[in-house]
Amino acid sequence: MRSSRLAALELRRFGRGRLPRAALVALLLLPLLYGALYLWSFWDPYGRLDRIPVALVNDDRGASVGGERLDAGADLTEGLRESHVFDWHEVSAREARAGVEDGRYYLSLTVPADFSRRIASSAGDAPETGALQVRTDDANNYIVGQISRTVFNEVRSAASTKAARSFLDRIFISFSDLHGATEKAADGADDLEGGIGKAEKGSQALADGLTTARDGSGKLAKGVSTLDTAAGELETGSQRVADGTQQLADKVNGVSAAVRPFLADNEEAIGDTARLVADGAQTVRDHLDTLVERAPAAAEDAHTASDLLSGTYTARCEEPVPPADPACEGLGKARDAAADVATVADDLNTLIADQDGDLAAMKSDLTTLQEQAQALADRAPHLTEDLDDAVKKVNALNDGAGKVAEGAKKLHTGLGTADKGATTLDQGVGRLETGADDLNGGLFKLADGSSRLAGGLHDGAARIPDYDERERDARTSVMADPVRLASHDLHPAPNYGTGFAPYFIPLSLWVGAMVAYMLIPPLNRRALAAGAPAWRIALAGWLPVVAVGVLQTAALLAVLHWAIGLRMVRAAGTVGFLFLVATCFAALVQWLNARFGPAGRILVLALLMLQLTSAGGTYPVQTSPGFFTALHPFLPMSYVVEALRRLITGGGLEPVWHACGVLVAFTAGALALTALSARRRQVWTLDRLHPELSL
Repeated sequence: MRSSRLAALELRRFGRGRLPRAALVALLLLPLLYGALYLWSFWDPYGRLDRIPVALVNDDRGASVGGERLDAGADLTEGLRESHVFDWHEVSAREARAGVEDGRYYLSLTVPADFSRRIASSAGDAPETGALQVRTDDANNYIVGQISRTVFNEVRSAASTKAARSFLDRIFISFSDLHGATEKAADGADDLEGGIGKAEKGSQALADGLTTARDGSGKLAKGVSTLDTAAGELETGSQRVADGTQQLADKVNGVSAAVRPFLADNEEAIGDTARLVADGAQTVRDHLDTLVERAPAAAEDAHTASDLLSGTYTARCEEPVPPADPACEGLGKARDAAADVATVADDLNTLIADQDGDLAAMKSDLTTLQEQAQALADRAPHLTEDLDDAVKKVNALNDGAGKVAEGAKKLHTGLGTADKGATTLDQGVGRLETGADDLNGGLFKLADGSSRLAGGLHDGAARIPDYDERERDARTSVMADPVRLASHDLHPAPNYGTGFAPYFIPLSLWVGAMVAYMLIPPLNRRALAAGAPAWRIALAGWLPVVAVGVLQTAALLAVLHWAIGLRMVRAAGTVGFLFLVATCFAALVQWLNARFGPAGRILVLALLMLQLTSAGGTYPVQTSPGFFTALHPFLPMSYVVEALRRLITGGGLEPVWHACGVLVAFTAGALALTALSARRRQVWTLDRLHPELSL
């Protein structure tokens, strides 16, 4: 018969009556008593601390700080009541003491009478610390005492932080006041620096201007001296001019007196003569070109005529026997005149040929002569008037020259005085220049000092903090509590129960397997009696409990997840892994029961206790005594707890695979040992017939 069929027959026994069915149901639900009930009871104890009654005593009388009322005790008690850390009962000191002693209150917290005064002393010359008083009684509950110490450390830290915040806030406000005053001083220094800077620039401009003025005054002195010398020369020259114009005026006036009657009587004749000259000049200019053209022919005709008259004269008057002709005398004169004409014609021809450019100039001169003669002709009727105007202008020139001479004299005298004044001015400007340089140097040093003062005040103001209310609050928070724990949990467990689930779940599955083998024999009796192979006998006794373990696991996880609220990061992996855990635990419990019989049940319980104490399910195994630390690597629950932590809360899967390998090895080894035990059980001995112990 196959092992699976033998296992099925073994399970069918529980369906033959009410009691076996009830036993099977109890067997399936038994892990819930260990797993679900345990986890439920420990699921979130810290979340229910507000149910623990605690006495709160406020004896603080308050204090005055800077004219303001400080009630640190009242603020603290109000904050505690609003925090709901415990179930606070504000009572008197006597009632709190009695309540802790008789167990009505697990502990008490007292705010002393001088609490505010001590807090306020932090701003004075002799600061004191405020002390909160806690009274506990471990006879009531040791764990509550431990929890209270942790809670009240936080309360003390919060109170200290609040007191420090108040003190530091006043410091920061003082900083702000100091910052504002320093900024005003810095602004004043800026104004001073600006004014001195302007004065320094003005003094520099004054010094530069005086330097320029000194150069100008020097040049002015030299210029005035030069002008004085020139004015002397001008005075002399203008006097000479005045003397000359006086002589000219005297002569013009004398000549005018003599000429004016002649001009008045002969204006018409002068005009006619001028017109005649203009007309003659125009006629000569107009016929000058004709003369140039005809001069060669005229010269040639003159020579011809001269030769003709000369031959005629020779023939008639110079023959060997000249006739007595009275015309010879006239002919001789004509011959001589013709010769002279020919000579003049030659000269004229030569002159025209050699002086063509001069003729052009002559033509221009003739034009000018014509124009001037015409102008004279035009002005001839007004010559008397022109003469009178000329005499007036000459007399006016003479008067002006006299005035210029007189002014030049005054200018010379004035420039002499100015020369002395310019020299004095140059010397004074030189002294002003020296003083302005000294003033500029002093103002420069003053400006540099004021700049350093302003810079130092601004640097000081920049270094003095000036915080608004939000910034003061942020900084007082930091300084009142400067060191905080930046905690980051890579895979956080949301509550106490989730953290302990990897410990209680394998515990419940081990108990389930242990109770299952109290109802199901580890070795199938029918298979033993039939002489079945040992391995088949082992499987026939193991598979029913594996099936029960799978059902137990499913029921347990269903209740934990949907009823209690367990959240698993890897839910499918957790279910599959726990199936493997159930099969491994079934194999181990089967072997112990098969090999040792009734004593095996005691060994199963002992092995459970060893695993619970060495698995590191609560505190780290390193905190346990050396015996449990040495035992830790050799028991399967150690690997189960580590793997379930990664499956439920997250993390790397290496411990899970490692645990799977270990569980498979334990399962295979236990089944092999069970098969060996089954083989031994097929041989009957006196010990089997009459066992020493029966459970």
